[in-house]
Amino acid sequence: MRLFILIICFCAGCFANAQNVDSLQLNFREYLGYVKKYHPIARQANMALDIGQANLMKARGGFDPKIEVDYSGKEFKGKEYYDLLNATFKVPTWYGIELKGDFEQYTGEYVNAERNVPEDGLYSAGVALSLGRGSWINERMATLKKAKFFREQSKADRDILVNQILYDASLAYFNWLQAYRNSLLFNDFLDNAKVRLKGINQSALAGEIAAIDTVEAKIAVQNRALELEQAKVTLRNARLELSNFLWMGENIPMELQENVLPDLSLDVEIDQALEILGKPLDSFVLENHPKLKSLGYKIDGLTVDKRLKTNKLLPRIDVEYKFITDTPNYLNSLEPQNYKGGLNFELPLFLRKERGDLKLAKLKLRDAQFEFDNAQVQIQNKIVAIYNELESFEKQNSLIEDIVASYQALLAAEERKFSFGESSLFLINSRETKLIDAVLKQNLVENKYFTAKAKLFNSLAVNPENL
Repeated sequence: MRLFILIICFCAGCFANAQNVDSLQLNFREYLGYVKKYHPIARQANMALDIGQANLMKARGGFDPKIEVDYSGKEFKGKEYYDLLNATFKVPTWYGIELKGDFEQYTGEYVNAERNVPEDGLYSAGVALSLGRGSWINERMATLKKAKFFREQSKADRDILVNQILYDASLAYFNWLQAYRNSLLFNDFLDNAKVRLKGINQSALAGEIAAIDTVEAKIAVQNRALELEQAKVTLRNARLELSNFLWMGENIPMELQENVLPDLSLDVEIDQALEILGKPLDSFVLENHPKLKSLGYKIDGLTVDKRLKTNKLLPRIDVEYKFITDTPNYLNSLEPQNYKGGLNFELPLFLRKERGDLKLAKLKLRDAQFEFDNAQVQIQNKIVAIYNELESFEKQNSLIEDIVASYQALLAAEERKFSFGESSLFLINSRETKLIDAVLKQNLVENKYFTAKAKLFNSLAVNPENL
């Protein structure tokens, strides 16, 4: 009879891990692909590129050609006092030189003498430029340069944001996988305990064993049922946590159904999914890290701002020279003696505002450089630490695998001895409890191993292209 009980227990363990034919598997790579494509934060991160491009377009608008028309007129009691028209076409250039073309036409009885022009109007063409402040850098140039750096910085920031949401989603998947493995474990051993209880009851009725053994077998079933119920609650909560990262188009959240199962062979494809496969420590180039790239572009933008503040210490010397003619159809009508010119000079006596702005710009730049140096050291040390963790977890996985195999052998031996009447149900339950604890620890170590790989993925700030 005891040999019959042992055979039933073995068969129950073999078939307990069989999955329902109606179940669906959520592949890890497929899951991360959904997160990257549809999660609101991932989509929000992609908007950073649009913002950077929009800022660049706005900055380039400072160099757009402009047409300005200034018209005013006055007529009172049938008398035309004045009719003034001034049209200007401006073309800003990169080096602070502005090309200008004007048309002036003034008529009326009360027009100032300085505005006397030919009846058909007066045309002029020339340039305006700054010789002091704004000569080698000005607001337009600085804004455009900073916009270009901001666009590149937005790309790096986008990679960091997408990486972070994929990292959080990966941890949720690992917890779900661990909870599912634990629930399978307790379900298997509950089935074993039920089969054992049935066999013990039959043996007790036949008078082969004491009736008190049925009480111990029943307690084992109740303990396994309690542990399974706790595991089911943990699994349901892990499934809900995972659902936080599953979305469809139009920002529609998804809820993970119970028939959807995790990938039990995750260790085979996790490196490929996270794109950390075959990346030894010495192959990592720190300068390519998105965080350092972002800080580098920030420093570039602050450097441009410092140059602009330095340039503002110079006096403002704006000059303008334009040829004038009343016959623009003929190029030879533009003669040097017919011109309009001007000079604008401005210099604050103490330059306190300009010197204060420059000092603030230098402090901001120095602060950003400190932040860059600190981030560089932190990232490097964090990556080294994670590689140490991975190396340790590989050894731990090997050790815990051997421990589980040893406990399985002990349990099998104890069950065999029990079938020959040389052991007790107490010893079998004790061996089984030790095996359960070892498998739970194995699932925990596996989860920590996967988490360490996700931490490496997060530290490298990888934005997988193949998801």
